[in-house]
Parts: sequence; C-alpha cells; structure tokens
Amino acid sequence: MPYILAVNPGSTTTKISIYKGEEEQFTEIITHNIEDLSRFNRASDQDMFRMELVLALLKMQKFPVERIEAVVGRGGLLRPIEGGTYLVNQQMINDLKEGLLGDHPSNCGGLIAYAIGQALGCMACIVDPVVVDELKPIARVSGMPLIERRSIFHALNQKAIARKIAQELKKPYGEINVIVAHLGGGITIGAHQQGRVVDVNNGLNGDGPFSPERSGSVPIGDLVKAAYSGAYTLKDMEKLVTGHGGMVAYLGTNDLRKAEEMMLNGDEKAGLIYEAMAYQIAKEIGAAGAVLSGKVNAVALTGGLAKSERFVDLIRERISFIAPVMIYPGEQEMEALALGALRILRGEENLKEY
Repeated sequence: MPYILAVNPGSTTTKISIYKGEEEQFTEIITHNIEDLSRFNRASDQDMFRMELVLALLKMQKFPVERIEAVVGRGGLLRPIEGGTYLVNQQMINDLKEGLLGDHPSNCGGLIAYAIGQALGCMACIVDPVVVDELKPIARVSGMPLIERRSIFHALNQKAIARKIAQELKKPYGEINVIVAHLGGGITIGAHQQGRVVDVNNGLNGDGPFSPERSGSVPIGDLVKAAYSGAYTLKDMEKLVTGHGGMVAYLGTNDLRKAEEMMLNGDEKAGLIYEAMAYQIAKEIGAAGAVLSGKVNAVALTGGLAKSERFVDLIRERISFIAPVMIYPGEQEMEALALGALRILRGEENLKEY
C-alpha cells in the first residue's frame, strides 16, 4: 500500500497527515508563531519555512520518508480549472508564487508539496482547489453583462462527499446527480451532475444564503444605495459582505453553538436569525434541485454546522421531498487530499496537467 503525505496550510497552522492507502496513520498540526510568519511579505513566501517544519516533524516521528510515494497539497488560488488531481508543474508554481487571484496560505500547499516531492523524488500534486470551475454557460449569466457569475466554493470537501455518496449508492460519481451543501463559516451549495459541479453559489463574496460571517445575496438596489450613501468606504462594504456579514452582523457571534444557546435562553432575535439561515440554505438547495431537473439521487449536508442536529433538522424538514438527505458532519479535507493522490497511484484517474 502506498504511503501518501497530505499537507494543508492554514493562516497560522500547517496540518499534515500520513496515509497508507485509505488508512490514516497519523495527523499532526504545526502551530506557527505570528512573529515567525510576519517575517514574510506574502503567504506564498512561507513555503520553504513550512516545508522544513514538516520534514522536521516527520523526522521527530521517526517516519521513513523514503517510503512516501506522493505528496499532495491543498490547492490555492489558481486559474479556473475543472476538478481532479493536478501535477504541480512550473506554470502552477509561477501562478501560486505570483498570487494570481490573491495571496492566501493555501497557495503554499502546492509549493510545499513540490519542494518535498523534489527532495524525496516522488509525485507532487494538488486536488480540487477552490477555483474548480465546471459551471455550465447558462449558470454564468448573472443578469448584468458587467458581472459574470463565478465558481468559488468548497470544491475539495464537496467533491469528496459526492464521491462518498457514490460509493454508498454503489455507482460511479460520474453517473449520479447529487446536491452537496457545505455549511461552515462560508456556505456553498453545489449541483453535481454526473461528476461535474454545473452550478454553485460563490460562497466567498458572491451569492447564496447568508452564513455565520457572510451576507450572501442581498437586495441589490439597497446595497447600491448603501455603497453610495457616503457612510461606508469600499473596505467597509467588503467587510459587510465577507467577515462581518451574515449571522455575526445580527447577533454579534459567528458561532452557531452560541446562537443556539441564545435562542434556547429566550432570545427571540437569535431564534429568528438562526431559523432564517436554515431557511435560506433550504431554499438554495431547492434551487439546485431545479438545476438538476428534479433528478437527484441524494442531498448531503456537510461542514461544521452539520454537527448541530437542531440546525440540520430545520433544513431537512424543508428539503426531504427532493431526495434522501445524508449527513456528513465536519470536513474531510485531509482524507480527500490523500484519496485524490491515491486514485492516481492506483490508475483509477489520470493525473491532469495545469
């Protein structure tokens, strides 16, 4: 069974896992000091620093690194690409270093994988980055020629969950239609049609339901008036959309557990906002059902918010007519990375070129 090293860089952590085939051997989280990271101008400049810490940790664990057959990193902000597992090549390295679509810690994923792969003489790859774009042309039309709808979503976790459903249904991912709702700090709801996400909301700063800290779709005329009222700067407006929008704007918390506690203690406003978020999620799932013409094998709820039975039940009662509802609480990012590399090593998929 091949050994695979998965690397997932966050803003102040680098999470690594070793898998032997499908089996997780161990997972460790390296926490970085803010002072250490502040020495670098860009997140993508941290790649060698983080790589050395990863190798040092493996040495401390006395893991025989020569047995690693693939290193897989979390994909960063690259050019739009279809889903799959991609070899880290020079073009990808250039784009990650340049921060083509923005500077983000995930840009280090492919860079770290490449550096370790070079050192060990093994394959370096990424799997299903957030820029996966498989939208149908009809889904790109926004209603305003100035603006095209974009695909920015939790591709790694969504695709992993869709493949799990396919396994449970004993069918290939490319032969099923599923709706996957990733419910976290950002919320994305994807219509997966025969292996491709043909429509999905832009969960970063675009549309869809509001989330714990993002506003989602809002009445556009009022938004334009607010932007030109003189009361807000561009940065203010951007924060209202992403970071300070959604549940946190109403309740002062982005923690669903805290909102539940407030609601159970008789806070009527907390109850309204809590239910409104579930309502909007259910409405977006219903829209995805229309995208798939009602031919849906399953609906999946995943991400951190799916750990709340109360919240899940509010959504389920509105959408259970669409298809069986399957719950996958939390995220499966490390497993998804490792399995993406494993499918290549086993010849089940072709390694794609960026």
